[in-house]
Amino acid sequence: MSTTEFSDAIREFEHDGETYKIADLTVLEEKGLCDLDKLPVSIRILLESVLRNADGGQIDADSVRAAASWEPDVPDAEVPFTVSRVVLQDLTGVPAVVDLAALRSAADRKGVDPTVVEPEVPCDLVIDHSVQVDHFGTEDAYEQNVEIEYERNEERYRAIKWAQQAFDEFNVVPPGTGIVHQVNLEHLGRVVHEREEDGDQWLYPDTLVGTDSHTPMIGGIGVVGWGVGGIEAEAALLGQPINMSLPEVVGVRLSGELPEGATATDLVLHITERLREVGVVDKFVEFYGPGVSQLSVADRATISNMAPEQGSTISMFPVDEKTLEYLELTGRDEEHIELIREYLEAQGLFGEQDPEFTETVDFDLGEVEPSLAGHKKPHQRIPMGDLDEHFPNLLEEQGVLGPGGEPAIGDGGGVAADSGEAGPGLALDEKVPVELEDGTEVEIGHGDVLVSAITSCTNTSNPSVMVGAGLLARNAAEQGLEVPDYVKTSLAPGSRVVTEYLERSGLLEDLEELGYHVVGYGCTTCIGNSGPLPKPIEDAIDRHDLWTTSVLSGNRNFEARIHPKIQANYLASPPLVVAYGLAGKMDIDLENEPIGTNDDGEEVYLEDIWPDTEEIRQTIHDSISPEMFEEKYASVYEGDERWEALDAPTGDVYDWDPESTYIREPPFFQDFPLEKPGVDNVDDARALMTLGDTVTTDHISPAGLFSEDLPAGQWLKERGVEPHEFNTYGSRRGNHEVMMRGTFANVRIENEMLDGKEGGYTIHHPTGEETTVFEASERYREDDTPLIVMAGEELGTGSSRDWAAKGTDLLGIRATIGKSYERIYRDNLIGMGVLPLQFEDGEGWEELGLEGDEYYEISGLEDGLEPNAELTVTAEDDDGDVTEFTVTAQVDTPMAVEYVENGGVLHLVLRRLLNEELN
Repeated sequence: MSTTEFSDAIREFEHDGETYKIADLTVLEEKGLCDLDKLPVSIRILLESVLRNADGGQIDADSVRAAASWEPDVPDAEVPFTVSRVVLQDLTGVPAVVDLAALRSAADRKGVDPTVVEPEVPCDLVIDHSVQVDHFGTEDAYEQNVEIEYERNEERYRAIKWAQQAFDEFNVVPPGTGIVHQVNLEHLGRVVHEREEDGDQWLYPDTLVGTDSHTPMIGGIGVVGWGVGGIEAEAALLGQPINMSLPEVVGVRLSGELPEGATATDLVLHITERLREVGVVDKFVEFYGPGVSQLSVADRATISNMAPEQGSTISMFPVDEKTLEYLELTGRDEEHIELIREYLEAQGLFGEQDPEFTETVDFDLGEVEPSLAGHKKPHQRIPMGDLDEHFPNLLEEQGVLGPGGEPAIGDGGGVAADSGEAGPGLALDEKVPVELEDGTEVEIGHGDVLVSAITSCTNTSNPSVMVGAGLLARNAAEQGLEVPDYVKTSLAPGSRVVTEYLERSGLLEDLEELGYHVVGYGCTTCIGNSGPLPKPIEDAIDRHDLWTTSVLSGNRNFEARIHPKIQANYLASPPLVVAYGLAGKMDIDLENEPIGTNDDGEEVYLEDIWPDTEEIRQTIHDSISPEMFEEKYASVYEGDERWEALDAPTGDVYDWDPESTYIREPPFFQDFPLEKPGVDNVDDARALMTLGDTVTTDHISPAGLFSEDLPAGQWLKERGVEPHEFNTYGSRRGNHEVMMRGTFANVRIENEMLDGKEGGYTIHHPTGEETTVFEASERYREDDTPLIVMAGEELGTGSSRDWAAKGTDLLGIRATIGKSYERIYRDNLIGMGVLPLQFEDGEGWEELGLEGDEYYEISGLEDGLEPNAELTVTAEDDDGDVTEFTVTAQVDTPMAVEYVENGGVLHLVLRRLLNEELN
């Protein structure tokens, strides 16, 4: 553990007759290295990890001093942070399993015992991202969807089950249990670990990284954890410290109380908007002040969940009495809860804190009003009362409507969807008739809600909004209100406990009466697994270029994520999801317009059915107990009869099937050299794409459905896979052939070389031909031409999607050049050996007058790479005109440089393991 200089920091701690070892932070204060009370809580937790793991190797005495040196004007210091555990979800967990299996295969080929590749910290993989809403609105929707889930994903699940037996400390939570972040919050999170290591009993804070950007939700119970790509998570699993620069910490001082009618969702949309304005990318956020005590732990977790939407690395609350009450409510062991209190008090980490911060933001809870976010960004908050004006203005901005709500092109009117004729555009108040497959006749137009989904850990973890949705449904049903037939309704609880308390309170029946039946336990609509819309509706959308909408209680609403045919997507609280489902349209002011009419023909307004706050509190009190959590999580790793019957491979080395279209050995570690390749200048490169601002990881590596005319679909069809069996990109992440063909292939991505055309297309510059991004990259590869991609602000914002970086690498892209990056995508690029470069302030490819058809050289790497190195890019067009500009390598630490020089972080880990065994 600790080096000699700090060996006296490892002390004994007595509790209830047991003796533990701890890394005592107060020793550092005694040595004059820091003032603990002034350090943010998150920094103290980082410091404890460094102190406890200092061994004179990768983590030494200088590392401890660096971590202890934090102050508001943050020093330029590197901290090697070792997490206590890792969590994976299945869409990112499967490629992690595939990579670990590939590492073992590489070791085996070198004649090294493959079990040298072994997780060194515990890992939980929760299967929650694969269930799709194929069936809905019926009592057996859940069973039907789970059956289809197993049929689609059997091969993937076998690989996961292989990993469960092949690796120690690798636990799997099978399908149909819950959403990873909610399971993490309700069960996996320990706050303080009590573990035996090398014969000693240790206590230390619970810390983690997870392969989902919403991992920071665990900050609601005071645990430091954040999202990383699978690449970095695998390295952490293999014992590699996360080398990071000391972060700035923004303190958000909460005051006041939420007003009547405002929900936790409304609060988080306000905070997300505010912190995006402040700018918290790459920063830690901690909440403090008198308002903290006004928030339940579920409300805190709702806020922490949306750290990625705020832009921060983490978003955490202190551990206090309410935290311990929540742990008790969720069935945690009472003795462990008391141990948490005593340990954290001894370390100065319990209760209200008032440390120093890099920056302080004041936020008054009393200013929160009912809101939604949309139409394509989670931080685009819209007051509920403004939606009736927002939507027409949006359609005018998009060129769909002209002034006055008339079609921008065409004469309006509309034609029958089944006429087979191309129809004109519709005016805002016009509808087109559609006959559904069961004979039901409906009318749809711009703004109509086609998907209304209660989903996502953000809100299903919070009983107040879930009970609120149930009570609103009850009140609406009593008034005789119904959801229109064209609305696809769904309820995807974040854990089985949610279903239990909704059943116990009688509210599940009320939700089902409006069509909100349980469809599965997973992210569903929020991850893009909303499932198909009726074909006649899709045809009508295409024929009339309709801007239809979805409303979901999720955290992500990026373009084409929810459904490729739905143009505008809105985030809202579960009660508002039901309300807009009932209204059937988004272009409505629910503060002043009726939501519908009752059985007597009288107008019903939202305020008539909105649940009373006290009724919500009483329902929660009467319906939720610790026994529910204890019962539902008692067999969390066992799964149902389907999981038990799944026949999975066994052994230390995975048996790759060369015919598989789901699980294939990736090329990253084949023909693996024992010497690191290093870096050098890039000569005669071509630009594969020129992109604008806010290109998300969904744009770069989509997770949803894809068609047979795209490269990924063509590859599958060539191997006999029919389009209805394609599944999603997310489910194919164990197959690099599909994923590299899906990179930069989102149907909404716009390559600026093509003047407004959407989709994964580009220009192959030597010939001037327009082709797919993948086909162009293959042609460049044949000519040994290196590639770059240029973009604007916030490149890679969104989900922690490792394939956004893996695909970038496999397309032959040596460097990306953007105005700014989202942290996880930047780190993933580094983790794959791709250089993330940044334009100087005020510059970009457009400002420099670049077209993307130039030849590019990146110089300054001939002597290697230094952290934050300034490099020179030279662009020369066919006329010989030269543009030269400076970029900064967004490679912040010496360890990140090591990753790039080795071709990636896993390459570095494998190279070390092999050299240790062979030398």
